[in-house]
Amino acid sequence: MEVSEAAEARKVARVILLDPADRILLIHGYEPDDPAQTWWFTPGGGLEGDETREQAALRELVEETGITDVELGPVVWQRYCSFPFDGRRWDQDEWYYLARTTQTVAAPAALTELEARSVAGLRWWTSAELSAARETVYPNRLAELLHRLLDEGPPSTPLVLAPEIV
Repeated sequence: MEVSEAAEARKVARVILLDPADRILLIHGYEPDDPAQTWWFTPGGGLEGDETREQAALRELVEETGITDVELGPVVWQRYCSFPFDGRRWDQDEWYYLARTTQTVAAPAALTELEARSVAGLRWWTSAELSAARETVYPNRLAELLHRLLDEGPPSTPLVLAPEIV
């Protein structure tokens, strides 16, 4: 990745939200103009105004999942990604926070207009279910990354994932 790509990329905070059973919460999304094109992804989104990534992570969790009882932990992964969605290209600098909750009832609380046109639901996944999944999941290798995170705990410094350009 060139420095110019990172400088121009949208700053995003994402959350690896785990429940007491170490299940991860993922959002089921789809392309608004092609609902057959679906994928799963972690909650999160772009920073608004002068908020920090931590503030964005917690705000996005509430908006996308309704979950407010969260213990936000460290940044465990970072990645650059670029993908087409809703008729435009999105270039993102994503930081993934590890978080824990005991609140397992989840439902979107305040979706944006675009999210309302592209979110099909939420689901808690075990590591084994994620490993066996045949569906598209972002980031790539999430099952492997989650397994490692659960086995080894958070890394001392964030793991920089390979860029994903779709």
